[in-house]
Amino acid sequence: MKTRIVSDLALPSLILAFAFLATALAAPNKANLPAAPAANALPATPAAMPADPAEPHRQIREALAALRRAKEHMQHAAHDFGGHRVEAIEANQAIKQLEICLKYDKD
Repeated sequence: MKTRIVSDLALPSLILAFAFLATALAAPNKANLPAAPAANALPATPAAMPADPAEPHRQIREALAALRRAKEHMQHAAHDFGGHRVEAIEANQAIKQLEICLKYDKD
């Protein structure tokens, strides 16, 4: 019973943490932006550009891949970890929420 309560609280916490991380990293930091562009400023170099500007929401996609890898590792784990392995495999809800995030952006 205790384990179920803890897992029911942990899953939404993970989802909120991933959502906060994705929004915090995607939001521009206005404190670091100059008030007006300098007249002698050089154009942005390729090194200063994002790695892949065509890939939207990279953090959400990476989190989704990490959850899928973690679930796969737990499914093939040799130890049961006192019954916690089965509940750890139940990462489906977090995966589903991240997939919904990506679908919501496409609409």
